[in-house]
Amino acid sequence: MKNIKKITSTLIGLAFILFSSFTTTNPYEIEAGKWQADVVHSNVQFTVDHLVISEVSGSFKMFEGEMSVGKEDFSDAKVSFTVDVASVDTDNEMRDNHLKSEDFFNAEKFSQMQFESTGFKSKGKGKYEMTGNLTIRDVTKPVTFEVKYGGTAKDGYGNTKAGFKAKTTINRFDYGLKWNSLTEAGGAVVGDEVEIVCNIQLKKA
Repeated sequence: MKNIKKITSTLIGLAFILFSSFTTTNPYEIEAGKWQADVVHSNVQFTVDHLVISEVSGSFKMFEGEMSVGKEDFSDAKVSFTVDVASVDTDNEMRDNHLKSEDFFNAEKFSQMQFESTGFKSKGKGKYEMTGNLTIRDVTKPVTFEVKYGGTAKDGYGNTKAGFKAKTTINRFDYGLKWNSLTEAGGAVVGDEVEIVCNIQLKKA
C-alpha cells in the first residue's frame, strides 16, 4: 500500500510539472526581445477561387521570419518574413510548376516573397492590425493583416513560445501574377483575390 501511495504521489507530481510547463502568461502581453519563427510548428497557406465554383488551397514549405519587440503591448513590434516561392505546394506537380513559371511567380528570377511590417496596432482582447509592405516579383504594395495572438507558453524543453494567426487578402494582378483564362460561362479559371493565412509559432531567441 505504501508503494502504491508513493507511485501515485510521483505521478501526480509529474503531471503537475508537465501541466505547469505549458501554462500561459498574460494572454495580451509578450516578453520583450527577439523572436524567431519555429518553422516546424508553423505554416504559410493560401486559397484562391477556381472555376468560380470552388477553391484551391496551397502552402509554402520553406520560409523564415522574426519579430523584435521592446514593449509588452506590441506597440513597437517589428516583423519581417521571407518565403521561398519555389517551395509552393498545392498537391499537384503540374500546377506547382505552372505557379513557379513566368505566368505567376517566376521563381527562377524572383525567388523570394518578402514582408516588412510598418505598424502593429491593438484592436483589443488579443486582436491586432499589422500593416506592412509585401513584395512579390519585385513589386511592393502595402497590405494589412488581421492578427490574432494566442499567448505564450513554455514547451516541454523549457523554450518560450508565442502563437499567432495572421491573415490578409491580396489581388494577384497587383503583383504581376498575370495568368488568366476564362471558363465557357465567361468566369475566370483562377480568381483575382488570394487569401493568405499564416499560422506562426515564434520561439524566444
